[in-house]
Amino acid sequence: MERVTGIKIHNGLSFGYIHVYEPQKEQLNYSESQKPLIIASENLTPGETVRFGKISVKALVVTNATSTSHTAILSRTMDWPAITGVKINPKWHNKMAIVDGYNGVVIIEPDEATLRCYQIKQVEEEQKKQQLLNAYKNKRSVTNSGKELKLYANISTPSDIHKVIANDAEGIGNFKTEFMYLDSLDYPTEEELFRAYKKIVTQMGDKRVVIRTFDIGTDKIADYFGLDKEENPALGYRAIRIGLDRPEVFETQLRAIIRASAFGKVSLMYPMIVSVDEVLKIKKLVRKNMDELKKEGIPFDENMEQGIMIETPAAAIISDKLAEMVDFFSIGTNDLTQYTLAIDRQNEKLDEFYNPHHEAILRMIQMVVDNAHKCGKWAGICGELGADATLTEQFVRMGLDELSVAPSMVLKLRKIVREMKVEE
Repeated sequence: MERVTGIKIHNGLSFGYIHVYEPQKEQLNYSESQKPLIIASENLTPGETVRFGKISVKALVVTNATSTSHTAILSRTMDWPAITGVKINPKWHNKMAIVDGYNGVVIIEPDEATLRCYQIKQVEEEQKKQQLLNAYKNKRSVTNSGKELKLYANISTPSDIHKVIANDAEGIGNFKTEFMYLDSLDYPTEEELFRAYKKIVTQMGDKRVVIRTFDIGTDKIADYFGLDKEENPALGYRAIRIGLDRPEVFETQLRAIIRASAFGKVSLMYPMIVSVDEVLKIKKLVRKNMDELKKEGIPFDENMEQGIMIETPAAAIISDKLAEMVDFFSIGTNDLTQYTLAIDRQNEKLDEFYNPHHEAILRMIQMVVDNAHKCGKWAGICGELGADATLTEQFVRMGLDELSVAPSMVLKLRKIVREMKVEE
């Protein structure tokens, strides 16, 4: 039995067989692998991580990842226990292991007593989850004093929808559509995108579904986009900048989302906004495509909400002007923190300096919420900070209308909100 300690990036307990993943040497056969796997790798790209959702992956063990990296965020969405800072030993391949995400421990080839102990712990954890579900399912997320905070879920792929429903989220606050592009060998067609969006919207019934246009760039690279290598990709050609620069790609997605709005409560959201001019250009494109669909006799919601992510200091500072142009704000605290503090969120050496509780971040959140409300618009958070239970009460006091988090966090936060006493 071998015990290795790392840094936890998502809680939970899982059992499986270690697959030492080396993409430069081999590709895991996603269609044939059925046994429970623990993926162990030095690095994982977001595209690789999301493709693991197609097989029986139970946990991730990574050498290089930060708590706000896209790999970490995906592990939370998929509810996989995940540990980073572990030096991977190739000899672990195919060996039985336990991943203890609560304590940041990997146990390779556990003895019978250890295995039995963790099996009991897993049963206890499942019972706690079920108790939480029984106590808070179909309840409003409202404080004792009557203040309501909508609790939505973030998703990365259409297959995540069952987690949203199972955890009783009140809506989807950020459907990160770029992962459909990362999981494709070529640009998805309008019909492919429309079918995926329609399926999710239909399954959510009358609940809001916020669909974010693709945020390709940084470490989320699809080869067929042909993006050049950049010195500072997080500050480079990404997200809405690609969309506005390549309208033929962007408008294909816009048409698919607009068409899906005929089947439920769809809200359209744009990432990485820094100026009023960008919003004007986007709205002009949306109007053009709505007019074309109307001429073609294709139904859609004429009053579909359009909102933006506030994830740059520029957007936060001019949020008073932006609020006049859109229907809602969703604060992307991951990028907002890295840009405000000048800290690369992907650099594990800087983890101790990355402080999302920094006063500057909290002041910006308050500024954005106040400016939204002055214009009668709603404001939420869809970044990882929304799931920080130590800040939930403060977010309520700030006046936030919504938090969008990993599906597994919805009921935990609802419990906090319903037990909270916040005076108006």
